Parts: sequence; structure tokens; C-alpha cells
Amino acid sequence: MRDWQGKRYWLIGASEGLGRALAHQMSRAGVELVLSARSPQRLRALSAELPGRALCVPADVGDRASVEAAAQRAGRLDGVIYMAGAYWPMPAQEWDAAKVETMCDTNFTGAARVLGTVIPDMVARDSGHVVLVSSLSGFRGLPGSIGYGSSKAGVMHLAESMHADLRRTGVQVQVVNPGFVRTRLTEKNTFRMPFLMDPEPAARAIFEHMGTDRFKRSFPLLFSLVFRLGQFLPDALYYRLIARA
Repeated sequence: MRDWQGKRYWLIGASEGLGRALAHQMSRAGVELVLSARSPQRLRALSAELPGRALCVPADVGDRASVEAAAQRAGRLDGVIYMAGAYWPMPAQEWDAAKVETMCDTNFTGAARVLGTVIPDMVARDSGHVVLVSSLSGFRGLPGSIGYGSSKAGVMHLAESMHADLRRTGVQVQVVNPGFVRTRLTEKNTFRMPFLMDPEPAARAIFEHMGTDRFKRSFPLLFSLVFRLGQFLPDALYYRLIARA
């Protein structure tokens, strides 16, 4: 178990949904939070709800100068959690270049921008904790997932590469792959979402994983097995099955 009392974590993507729920979980555990998202008003509203200390640092993860300025304000950190996200359901036949670019830039490149501001210091101190939130959609290509699935696969691969490099150091890297969570993003979906979770239990699953030494957690468990086992199916069978689904 990790001792959370007095630790200082930068939570990016904190203003609503899963990020907001996780902020509440961590604050109740005694974590001092640095909260980032684009909306100062939503960050201030969240900060006022939390029982513990929280610093509001608005940031646009699509802008390097904004991220670097936010990192300067955040100061020395025990950990960073990246869960900023953008999503539109989109098949290749309806490709929207601006939305695809936003999804890739927010979900993946934004994570790289943030990590570039904190990893060198963590490596120099040989101490730190990095948590990246990917998605079950990142395990293998899915219909209607242009931009989103690819960006989340990139987050997963980034976490795996960092873990390969840092696992024998004082910097711990973790990745979490949730399924469907009820947020403003999933409200865009018109299809049935199996095992749909509310933000609070999903945040609890993430926070529980953060307190362990394990690298990866995918949930809900039964739903995650479908995606993980799908990696081992031959292409012809896999694409036939997902077309029927």
C-alpha cells in the first residue's frame, strides 16, 4: 500500500467526469493536488468541493508553452496522472480531419508534452509516479474508432516503453485501461455500451491500482478479457467477429 498523506500529484484532465471523480478519491486520501484542465471556472468549482489542498493551474495540453508554464506553477511533484481526453465516434467513411487531429493531439501528443516537463526531474531524483489512462479500445483496431482508438493505443505503447526503461528505478509507471465510463464523451455514443460504469467506481478502480506495484490494469475484468483475447485471434476471424458485433 502506498502512503498518500501529504503527497503532491498533478492531475491533468481533472475538471469533469472520471478526472473529477478521481480528484475526490485522492483528496479524501490526503493527497495535495495540482488540478489542470482548460476551464478555470470548472477547476475552481472542483477545488471548492475537495476536502484537501488543491492548486488550480489551467492548461491546454495542445499547446507546449501552456504545458510548460503549468509545469512551472505545479512545482515539485510526487506524481502525475494524465487523463485528458477528446472523443468523437467516427468511421473512416466519415473522416473529420479536425476532430481526428484533436483526438490524437489531446489523447496522445498531449501526454508526451506533459511527460516531457516532469520525467527529466523524476529521473534525476530517481523518484516519481506516472499514471497514464488509456482505454480498452487501444488493444486492437475497432470499427468507428478513427483517431480515438489509435491515440489510446499510442498511450498504452508509451506507458509500456517507459515501464521497460524505468521499472528498475525509483520512477514507477502505470497504465490503466477502462472500458465505457459514463461521461460527456460517452454520451456521444448511439450504440449499446456493455458494462457501462459510473465515474465514481471507475475512479475507485484507478486509485486502487495506483496503490499497488502492478504496471497495468484493464477493467471491467470480463469486458477487458474480450479485448485482450482479441489480440491473439487471426485477422480474418477477428474482423469477422467485430463486424458482427
